[in-house]
Amino acid sequence: MQHDKVLILDFGSQYTQLIARRVRELNIYSEIYPFNKIPKNLEDYKAVILSGSPMSVRSTEAFHPDLKGIRGVKPMLAVCYGAQYLAHFSGGEVAESNTREYGRANLNFVAEDAFLKGISAGSQVWMSHSDTIKNLPTNGILLASTHDVKNAAYKIEGESTYAIQFHPEVYHSKDGKQLLENFLIGIANVNPDWTPNTFVGETVEALQNQIGKDKVVLGLSGGVDSSVAAILLHKAIGENLYCIFVNNGLLRKNEFTDVLEQYKGMGLNVKGVDASARFLDALAGKSDPEEKRKAIGRVFIEVFDDEAHEIEDVTYLAQGTIYPDVIESVSATGGPSATIKSHHNVGGLPDFMKLKTVEPLKALFKDEVRRVGASMGMDPTLLGRHPFPGPGLAIRILGDITPEKVRILQEVDAVFINELRAAGLYDKVWQAGAILLPVNSVGVMGDERTYEKCVALRAVESTDGMTADWVNLPYEFLQKTSNDIINKVKGVNRVVYDISSKPPATIEWE
Repeated sequence: MQHDKVLILDFGSQYTQLIARRVRELNIYSEIYPFNKIPKNLEDYKAVILSGSPMSVRSTEAFHPDLKGIRGVKPMLAVCYGAQYLAHFSGGEVAESNTREYGRANLNFVAEDAFLKGISAGSQVWMSHSDTIKNLPTNGILLASTHDVKNAAYKIEGESTYAIQFHPEVYHSKDGKQLLENFLIGIANVNPDWTPNTFVGETVEALQNQIGKDKVVLGLSGGVDSSVAAILLHKAIGENLYCIFVNNGLLRKNEFTDVLEQYKGMGLNVKGVDASARFLDALAGKSDPEEKRKAIGRVFIEVFDDEAHEIEDVTYLAQGTIYPDVIESVSATGGPSATIKSHHNVGGLPDFMKLKTVEPLKALFKDEVRRVGASMGMDPTLLGRHPFPGPGLAIRILGDITPEKVRILQEVDAVFINELRAAGLYDKVWQAGAILLPVNSVGVMGDERTYEKCVALRAVESTDGMTADWVNLPYEFLQKTSNDIINKVKGVNRVVYDISSKPPATIEWE
């Protein structure tokens, strides 16, 4: 089935991936390309969106997209940098703003236009720029203003070209989804037919065509991504899927046995491999986060190579890679987006494995993965599990890794997660975990002075991991959890709570 597609040109904005998510919430398929690598088959796209950027259009190093074949030919929405680019290089003027235009604002003028259908004065929007549009481009028509930003939205007469200085993709823009729907469905006539059910059907068919009768080995982690990938592959190739669940010694307390038990009855062929000692040996003496990630990735591949040799004629290694993994691992040379951290399951395999990769979820965000799993009738408890990093507790133990530190953090994490479940808070949190800090602090237990570890608790709200806010857990809950950790976990005498959001912080500490 051929779907209508939307092309998103990335100018390096931290919000570009959120644009793709919002478009997909409308059941419309979208693809992101760097502004300087525009696909040649433009006829395949029904509309184009230009993202924001940390760059200024007034800079001598401003990003210049080649818009021939797009502007005036296809419906186009220019966001922030895109809006300023159209103005500055098409007869208008962009200048440095007198006031810092960042954060919440409200529209105080909204014109009558199909683009703004259902959006009225007072609507909250999110600004994020230091330049502002002083004069509209040639044939520009003003559509919306805020108190500080006169030219907050405009269109080009005679074209299906629209531009906004605010970000409709972030939740702070309350009518952002409505605006995108107005543009994509109302103006560009894009057919919203990209649903979880169609994704499953088309992915299963594509996997069957790609894999044929070959055998596939898949690493299960017990998490949502690998589990949904496994069910998709099982639907496609059945008994030719061989699942391996590796205990890297850095899982949650009792997770190895619990996860193996959970997969019973799902019809999957699963083998458990305890490689704890192998991973911990590889991590000995390593404190740098990237070194730890790379060591875990290397051993992970080695273990899989060993296990793959136990299965005759394996051709593919399947991975539960999802879109944020891919985006956060893009190098600066591949486009304007910057590398934040490396992911151990992204970037291909070494030649010695002689296995091809198959990644059925690499186009999906986390919330989309859950919706796909639900459409296949998977257990809601499994689909509701919090994300857990591939390197496990290694990146939640700041500094070097020792078996004793792993024990402490597993115990702390177990108390925290169990308390969240008992208090009915687990499903209200997107991700939670504990971090073992590389500091000791003075404490008093009974009549004795202690000098023991400090742990930080982290709980965030998010939909896709690209942005996240810390959760305002009740003081009573934090008090009880802190007391339980200090009383039950030997080696800890202090508990703190992380109240940082992403950005500027990341969800994990390493």
